[in-house]
Formats: sequence, C-alpha cells, structure tokens
Amino acid sequence: MPQLFVALGAIAAGVAVVLGAFGAHSLEGRVSPERVETFRTGVEYQMYHALALLVVGWAVAQGWGPILHWAGYCFLAGIVIFSGTLYLLVLTDTGWLGAITPLGGVAFIVGWALLAWAALVGG
Repeated sequence: MPQLFVALGAIAAGVAVVLGAFGAHSLEGRVSPERVETFRTGVEYQMYHALALLVVGWAVAQGWGPILHWAGYCFLAGIVIFSGTLYLLVLTDTGWLGAITPLGGVAFIVGWALLAWAALVGG
C-alpha cells in the first residue's frame, strides 16, 4: 500500500507542475487576474498535498498503522475537491463551484489531523 500513496503523490505533483505552467502561460490575458490567482491557489494546494501523500506513503512503509490510509485518502479527496473545483471555476467561469471548494479544505484538515494522530499514537 505505501507504493499507492507514493505513486498518487508523484502523479499529483507532476500534474500540479503541468497545471502551474498552463496557468502561467495560457490563462494570463484570457481570464481576470483574480481568476489566475484562484487557479494558482489550486495548484499550490495540490502540490502541498501531493507532498503530503509522499509522506503518507513513507509513513505507511514504516508501519505507522492503518490510520494513515485514511489520511492519504483525505489528502487525495481534498486535491480532487478543493483544487479540482478551483480549476473548474476558473476554466468554466462557474461561480457556484466555489461553494463546494470548502469540502476539499475540510478533507485536507482531516487528513492532517489523522497524520498527526498516527504520528503521536503509532496509528
């Protein structure tokens, strides 16, 4: 199972780099500066949590316990929901997607809490 989280983290990080380049080179001038910043926020949070998935993979390999699997799934859900809705909001100019974005933020918070719990109690 550690390989799954490492692979997902690596894929998410690579996609974040691609999307960051897309945002920097293709969005400016096509959408408002505020929307470009929104897209950048999605990329930043995706990269942070891609790295968190790598940490989860490492910790699972160290035998920290099953709580880590939930942390990894929360980070993955957060990437899809938080960053994904920000990308869609910018690319489709569909403002109501912003109402869904906080659910991804909650998934990130739960993931971090679970990672901390696993570190403190051996998960």
